[in-house]
Amino acid sequence: MKHRGRHRRRRRGRALRATLAGTALALTAAATMISTSQATDADDPGALKPLTTAADTAPLRLTEHAVPGAELDRLTASMGPAVGVGAVLADPDGALEDADDCGDDDRRALPVEPAVTTAYCWPQRDTDGWRAGAVTTSGDADEDGRWGAHRVILSGWTRDSGTPAEQGIARIAFVAADDGTPRYTWALLAVPVDGGRDLRGLGSDVSGMVWYQDKLLVTAGRGEGGALYVYDLDRVQRATVDTGTVGRVPGGWSAAGARYVLPAVASYATAGADAPRPGGIALDRSTVPESLVVHEATAPDEEGPTRLWRYALGPRPGYGPLLRTEPVAVYETELTQVRGVLAHRSDWYVSRATGAPEERGTLWRQDTKGASPVRCGADETYRCWSGPATSLSYWQATGDVWSQSGRMLFALPLAAVDEALER
Repeated sequence: MKHRGRHRRRRRGRALRATLAGTALALTAAATMISTSQATDADDPGALKPLTTAADTAPLRLTEHAVPGAELDRLTASMGPAVGVGAVLADPDGALEDADDCGDDDRRALPVEPAVTTAYCWPQRDTDGWRAGAVTTSGDADEDGRWGAHRVILSGWTRDSGTPAEQGIARIAFVAADDGTPRYTWALLAVPVDGGRDLRGLGSDVSGMVWYQDKLLVTAGRGEGGALYVYDLDRVQRATVDTGTVGRVPGGWSAAGARYVLPAVASYATAGADAPRPGGIALDRSTVPESLVVHEATAPDEEGPTRLWRYALGPRPGYGPLLRTEPVAVYETELTQVRGVLAHRSDWYVSRATGAPEERGTLWRQDTKGASPVRCGADETYRCWSGPATSLSYWQATGDVWSQSGRMLFALPLAAVDEALER
């Protein structure tokens, strides 16, 4: 069954590349207008620099803060029995649109090189006023790439319009990515307050997500203390009142228009207010034990360097299969404005923004020996990746890298990235 599904994906990929050929050519032509001075050795970040001193690693040590079980039980008792991922997928809010039905303005967010093999766009009616963020998949959750019977994508979004109370809240879409039209269901990300008697919305960009076993790790910005929040995907709660607010309201519970809500069960924070904070994150299944890779969150005007590091994942006595709190490897890259990171074997793949939001990003592969960019156009410019660049997620069972930019959700083989890097 896996081989037949992979062949279908390849056929869809060939059809998609043909459908998008005109758009890709136009984007490549635009990319070639960029001066070749932007693709010189001066932009080469060089090799990753290992950081090994205590001064480098100690600030990255995590402190875990678990929500007491009694508070979570109190919340469940008030909101009603929790539901699982299957129940959420069976109750969709809408469907994604195939790439050939998406507008040219949306498709301009796709990478020029390498070519995508799968792409969809989000309906405008459901995403106006929201900004796309990180992606993770059931390929992270389980080695076979499925959650139960389903292939699932989780897509993060942050509200960037509305009243001050509405701006900044975060939600995810559960996307059923089985054969056929992908359908999605919204769930608000929330944090229990008042001893589990109420909820508040997570106020943060969703810059990084990893679905590991039954837990979802989400990076949160400085407004949330620069933390990693943990959500239990067996504790999805139903909202019972449809209002624009979050939490307990007259007549029940509201999730800012979503019909489901995820309350956080724990959080991790790095040491101290000035410590590096996590930006994008990804799961690396090529290490033993599996690990969480992280890039440092930095302001757009910071000149670098940027830190990359990893934490081991695995069981700890009394805690279950969560994150181990000591970094096991720390590196420094000269790349700035990093927006996404992957690691596979000894290679690190880093996406970065390159100026204004409408400009294309770049994609690099780095290790401790050197760095290579994806190039495109007649002058081999580096600006070939999606714009604006966002997080990366590797689905090991299929070999695909997933990401999203603007209203486009897309995938392409990691092997195609490596091929583009080696030209």
